[in-house]
Amino acid sequence: MSNIAILIPCYNEEAAISKVVTDFRRALPQALIYVYDNNSSDRTVEFAKAAGAIVRSEPLQGKGNVVRRMFADIEADIYVLVDGDDTYDAASAPKMVQALQRNSLDMVNGARVTTIEQAYRPGHRFGNWMLTSMVGWTFGNRFTDMLSGYRVMSRRYVKSFPALATGFETETELTVHALELRMPITEIATPYKDRPLGSVSKLNTFRDGFRILWTIAVLVKEERPIQLFSTLAAILAMLAIVFIAPVLFTFWETGLVPRLPTAVLSTGLMLLSFLSLTCGLILDTVTRGRREMKRMRYLDIPAEHIKTNELSALQSVS
Repeated sequence: MSNIAILIPCYNEEAAISKVVTDFRRALPQALIYVYDNNSSDRTVEFAKAAGAIVRSEPLQGKGNVVRRMFADIEADIYVLVDGDDTYDAASAPKMVQALQRNSLDMVNGARVTTIEQAYRPGHRFGNWMLTSMVGWTFGNRFTDMLSGYRVMSRRYVKSFPALATGFETETELTVHALELRMPITEIATPYKDRPLGSVSKLNTFRDGFRILWTIAVLVKEERPIQLFSTLAAILAMLAIVFIAPVLFTFWETGLVPRLPTAVLSTGLMLLSFLSLTCGLILDTVTRGRREMKRMRYLDIPAEHIKTNELSALQSVS
C-alpha cells in the first residue's frame, strides 16, 4: 500500500483548520496529515494539534516557502496538497488518489466548481481564466484551473520540483513544471465552497495577480527563450525597416542621406534585432540542457504507484 501524506500550508486559519484536518482524516484514514504553520498569530497550531495533525512550522513568510519546506521534509509515495481554509472538498481526495494510482499519473489537479459567487468572485474567476490561458498558450493547454490549491502528486513529481517561488505564484510554478516535462497529468472537477465564518483570504487580488503575471513572464524567458527573443527580434527588425524606408527612398531619388539620425537609429534597431535572435538561440541551447537534466532527475526517482499497480496485477494473475 502506498504511503499518503496530506500537506496543509496554514496562516491564521484557526476558524477552519480543525474541520480541514477532521474531514481529510475521514476521507483518507490511512494518510498522515501535516500542517505547516507560517507564523500564525492566532490559535491555528493549537487547533491543528488538537485535531490530530502533525504540526510543523516554516518561518519564511509565503506559501511558496511553505511548499518548498514541505516537499523537502516529508517522505511519501503520494502527496495531497490542499489549502487550510476549508474551501476544498475532502471527499474528492480518494477519487483523485485513485486516478493517480490507476492511470500512473504524476499530478491530478482539482479544478474548482462552484455556484457560490462569494467563494469564487468574478474578478478572481476572470483572472484565473486569463492567467491559465496565458500558460496554456505558452506551455500547453492541459489545465482549466491553474491556480487551484488542491492537487494530488506523485513522489516522482514532488522530489523533482525545484520550488523557487515564495508566495501564491507557487501554483503557477507547480503547473509549468508538469507541463514542461510533459508529465502524465489529469484534472478532476471538485466542489468549491466559501470560507467559514471568521476565516479571511490572504490573497491580494492585484498584488498577487501581478506577481503571478511576473512569474509567467520569467518562466517564459527561462523555458521558452527562442520564442521570446525571436519575437522581440522580429519587432525590432520591423521598427528598423519602418524607420529606414523613407531614408532609403530619399537616397534613391537624390543620392543624399539628409536624415542621418534616423538612419543611425534604424541601424541600431537592426543590430539589436540580430543580437536578440542570437541571445535566443544561445539560451535555447542552455534551456534544452537544463530540461534534459530535470528530466533525468525526474526519471531517477522510482515511480512507487506504478510498482503498486504491477504488483496488484501479478497478484490477480496468480
